[in-house]
Amino acid sequence: MEETKKRDQFGSRIGFILAAAGSAIGLGNIWKFPYITGENGGSAFIIVYLIAIALVGFPVMLSEFLIGRKAQKDAVNSFKTLAPGKPWYFTGYMGVVAAFMILSFYGVVAGWTITYTWEAVSGSLLSMDASQYPDHFVELISSPLKPILYQILFMVLTIAIVLGGVKKGIEKWSKILMPLLLVLLLIVVARSVTLEGASAGIEFLLKPDFSALTATSFLVALGHAFFSLSLGMGTMITYGSYLSKKENLPMAAVNVSIADTAIALLAGFAIFPAVFAFGMEAGGGPGLLFMTLPAVFQQLPLGTFFATIFFALVVIAALTSAISILEVPVAFFTEKFKWSRAKATWFLGIVITLVGMVASLSYGPWGGFTIGGKVFFDQLDFVASYILLPLGGFFIALFVAWGMKRKEAFEAAGYEEKSSFGSFWIFTLKFIAPILIIIVFLNSIGII
Repeated sequence: MEETKKRDQFGSRIGFILAAAGSAIGLGNIWKFPYITGENGGSAFIIVYLIAIALVGFPVMLSEFLIGRKAQKDAVNSFKTLAPGKPWYFTGYMGVVAAFMILSFYGVVAGWTITYTWEAVSGSLLSMDASQYPDHFVELISSPLKPILYQILFMVLTIAIVLGGVKKGIEKWSKILMPLLLVLLLIVVARSVTLEGASAGIEFLLKPDFSALTATSFLVALGHAFFSLSLGMGTMITYGSYLSKKENLPMAAVNVSIADTAIALLAGFAIFPAVFAFGMEAGGGPGLLFMTLPAVFQQLPLGTFFATIFFALVVIAALTSAISILEVPVAFFTEKFKWSRAKATWFLGIVITLVGMVASLSYGPWGGFTIGGKVFFDQLDFVASYILLPLGGFFIALFVAWGMKRKEAFEAAGYEEKSSFGSFWIFTLKFIAPILIIIVFLNSIGII
């Protein structure tokens, strides 16, 4: 009992919401969501994505929150506490391993965004010819040294915040970074939607074209809803364990889901009106952020200013996610091995950075070394994002829906016993979410 009493907690409801939203709002919102929206027909895809959030994202997020708060433990020990002697705790281990692997390559991508932010500030990014951007990006990621230096810088920032603990580190900086991210994003949105010719991009986001949807579109929406909300890697279990018993968990899950989706949509309004205004390709794939957008900013009045703001907000989004991802293994190591927060944070931060260096080099000098036909970076991404995360979410849904008694689950979540919302939540956990997750999982590994 003594350990539970001493456990650090969020100091306020808004601090928790901003931290959890910061975990969910990351590169997936600013980088991935816009380009997969572009590839899958725009507004119609967004509708499918919102349905996926309701049927998979919200139910699993609420489940993670209640597991963490009820147990008041890290991602692994939460399952050991709630289901002693049963193998559910392997779900927690999958989350810890997934968080470790994801932050390894996530830090590399975040380093790229810092590079682009600096190049935007210095003016060098927009001084080159638009045709050079694809080669410029390839040259960056294949460089043996430059991306690693910026990756190290990003990881040092992440470590510094996590060292401060829950209140003085994660919560304090979430209260600063999240409002700043929103303000910067709104500035870019205001510029983008007022461009001449922007109406085509706005229509692309608001007028559904369901003929553009394919079976793959539905799977992409489901997969991204899962990844975007930071589900299956233990972050929401860990953050839930720092939450007081008086907080309304369903409302917290709703607020985080809304904030995550709103930022993703705003990112769309920041990007597509400008892309359409200058006749660029909406479905530009992963290169949309690093190859297409610099060419867009190049044609904008005050382009250097807006490019700097945009890439700075991408860095902030990456940072708010990274601190939550690092917190997962840090919480586990401090409880499992009784390490101090400083020792666990520095040790894990350094090891993750070293693994990330290997991932970075796999796009350059070590590109000839592959595992299962994939370079090390891509293999990390595949195993963590497409195997561990969906399996983790699948077992979390089963644990709450089938491993806990209905009355216990309702009480832990904060629902009245006869609540219709609670009944819908349990129904989705029992039947809908697990089936959809397994379909995404089987598709990702090439079975369907």
